[in-house]
Amino acid sequence: MSELVSVIMPVHNAEKFIEDAIRSVMQQTYRNWELLVVDDASTDSSMVIVDRLASEDSRIKHVSNDAPTGYPATPRNLAVNMARGRFIAFLDSDDMWLPDKLERQLPLFDKYAKVAVVFSNYEKVNEYGERAARVVVAPRRVSYRRLLLGNVIGNVTGIYDTKRVGKVYFPQVRHEDYAMWLSILKRGYLAYNLGEVTALYRVSFNSVSSRKLHLLSWQWKIYRNVEKLNFFTSVYYYANYAVRAFIKSLI
Repeated sequence: MSELVSVIMPVHNAEKFIEDAIRSVMQQTYRNWELLVVDDASTDSSMVIVDRLASEDSRIKHVSNDAPTGYPATPRNLAVNMARGRFIAFLDSDDMWLPDKLERQLPLFDKYAKVAVVFSNYEKVNEYGERAARVVVAPRRVSYRRLLLGNVIGNVTGIYDTKRVGKVYFPQVRHEDYAMWLSILKRGYLAYNLGEVTALYRVSFNSVSSRKLHLLSWQWKIYRNVEKLNFFTSVYYYANYAVRAFIKSLI
C-alpha cells in the first residue's frame, strides 16, 4: 500500500512535548504521509518548534486558528477539511507513535472489506515518557453496539478510510473523538484492532485527577444528546462504560 496518510495534530501550548510527538511521525517506516499541525492560538514556543521541524521536512504543514477555541474538535476539523490523504489519522501533541505504526496498520484496510477504522492497543507512559508495560488492550473487532459499551478506540491509534466513509468531522461536544468513531460505525462499518501496541499515550497529573469526573458526564450526554438513546438503554450502556472505565484507570 502506498496511499497518502493525513496525520492531524491539534496544538495548544505544548512546547514541552511537541517535538517528541512530531519526530515520532517523521520516524515512521511508512513514508507517504503529511502532518497537519493546527495551532489553537498557543502563547508558548510550540510553533517555533513546529516551524523548525517543518524546515527539516516539507511534509509538515503549520496551520493556525485565529483565536483559541477550547475545543480540540475545531482545530481537528480544520485539518480534516484540508487533508489530502485517503487515510486520516490522529496524534495529540503530547503523545507518540512507534516507528512502524502506519506500516503495520494500513494493510488491514485491504484485508477486511467492511472495516472503515483500524486502531491498535496502546501503552500508557508517564509525563517523562517512561514506559512501564501499562498496556491498554482492546477487542480485536468492534461494531457500533460494542463501541456503545465504552470507547475502546484510542484516538492516538485510530485511522479511518475516506474512500469508504468520506471525510468525517468531529461534533462540537466533549469526548468528541468517541462521538466521531460512533458516527462511523453506526453506518454498519467495523473497526479492527491490529492487536499490538503502536502508540504511547502520555498520562499527566491533570489528566489523571481532573478529567475522570468530567468524562462520566460527557459520556452520559453522548448517549442521550448525540446518539439519542432512550433513558433505560442509556443507563445500561452507561453502567457498562463506568465499570470498564474504572478497570482501564487501574492500568
